[in-house]
Amino acid sequence: MMENLDGRVCWVFDEPNFDIDLIVGVTNMKIQDIEKLKEVCMSNYDKDFTNQVQEGDVIIGGENFGYGHPHYPSCRALRALGVKGIIAESFSPGFYRGESTNGFPLIECKGIAKVADRWDHIIYDWDTEELTLVNKGITLKSEKVPEKTKDLIKYGDIISYLQNRRLTS
Repeated sequence: MMENLDGRVCWVFDEPNFDIDLIVGVTNMKIQDIEKLKEVCMSNYDKDFTNQVQEGDVIIGGENFGYGHPHYPSCRALRALGVKGIIAESFSPGFYRGESTNGFPLIECKGIAKVADRWDHIIYDWDTEELTLVNKGITLKSEKVPEKTKDLIKYGDIISYLQNRRLTS
């Protein structure tokens, strides 16, 4: 059983084709130090983001979120700050494959970018695949999340998933 996502919307990127690299800035793509990545995370959007984000928060995205080359520093920084997933209208296929393999929850939910606002309280139920904006009383059905993707999230990444499969085979 997976623990439901229960947190706040810490940012809404409602534009289509958002390039995930912009979260830490293209010039910071080669930074490996997670503390430095956390420092630059979202600094071009909100200088105080790192002080406001909380464990359990989520990012909301528009159509084809994660467009561009699938680099991982941005999501590494978000995870290190406590962000538990991204809910978007749709995802760029390369980004979806890469971050799902890393065990990061990516949920496609049509209409979310139009109704979600920063700091809304959300709950995502993995069993019903429904997203509720608690303070607004709005519930949306997400696209079906493949079982393999849920397993990758449950085990944390592809390596842990494959090790578990090997042990149970």
